[in-house]
Amino acid sequence: MHFFKIKDTEQNKSERHIWLDTLLTLLTLEVMAYFYYGLHSAALAVVCLASSMAAEFVCLRLMNRPFTADGLTVTTDALIISMMLPAVFDYAPAAIACVFTVTAAKNIFGGRWNMIFSPAAAAYIFLYTSWKGQLLLFQQPHDTVGILGSTDSLVNSASHVFNTTGKFNYTGFELIMGNFPGPAGSVCILMLLIAAVILLFRRDISAGAFMGTMIGYAVMSAISPCAETFAASLKLSVCTNMVLFSAIYIISDRRIAPQKNYYAVFYGFFIAVVAYVITVTSAKENAIVIVSVLFTPVALGLKNLEKKIELAKQDDMKSAKAVKEVPADVQ
Repeated sequence: MHFFKIKDTEQNKSERHIWLDTLLTLLTLEVMAYFYYGLHSAALAVVCLASSMAAEFVCLRLMNRPFTADGLTVTTDALIISMMLPAVFDYAPAAIACVFTVTAAKNIFGGRWNMIFSPAAAAYIFLYTSWKGQLLLFQQPHDTVGILGSTDSLVNSASHVFNTTGKFNYTGFELIMGNFPGPAGSVCILMLLIAAVILLFRRDISAGAFMGTMIGYAVMSAISPCAETFAASLKLSVCTNMVLFSAIYIISDRRIAPQKNYYAVFYGFFIAVVAYVITVTSAKENAIVIVSVLFTPVALGLKNLEKKIELAKQDDMKSAKAVKEVPADVQ
């Protein structure tokens, strides 16, 4: 029996290209996290990777499926999870969350062929319900921690302060460079913007879902600004609460978002609107991650609509072809 098997279909090759591009951008974010927070953030990423890979292997063996090269795509979900956590987060709950998301949020629903919501978002919600206190406390940038180290100087994130007070006490340069407390990989806005451009250019993420999310925040910033001006409201609402990170790696995930950009725009737009309203009215931190999972029925509904329209088009084409092939004397 072969434990490892490689299938070289065109679809698999495309998925591997997307996986590799996404992996490279996430590793770049991990480098920035290491620069700001030390070895603990890198070790946390390794724990997430190892736990996810082990859980994927066990799940596939229990289902009598081979572990193929395409199983490596679980590594991107693992890195996304690690980037959503405080750099000093404990290893054990991170590993438990990764095992949970691979088994319960992914393989129980059919694995990578039947993704209904982002595994990383499901892991975050799992941690939010069980380890909320630890999940929402962060190091200050440059307060580095070793692999087995810890720190007592934990603070609320800049997003929490902004949500509750309307103040963001950091300069534009600090904002763009991620020099403010928050999840390890979601605060470096410059690197996230570069990652977005690369992934959009390479068509690795859904352009419609990404643009719909940005349009949603722009519309809500104009209707109900959370800062003194529209520009400040849009900037701060997108750069805090893991909005830009989620727009790239969760909402625009091609496995989840509708395939057609027309439908994907509405999908991203409605998630952005609901998340913005929740953040403004309840000051809930990182609401967009929770909303993205709650909108699973919307994504599934849009995908079913896409399939029905595609089937109707195919039936029309077959009917038109059949009419053309009828001999003239019969017509």
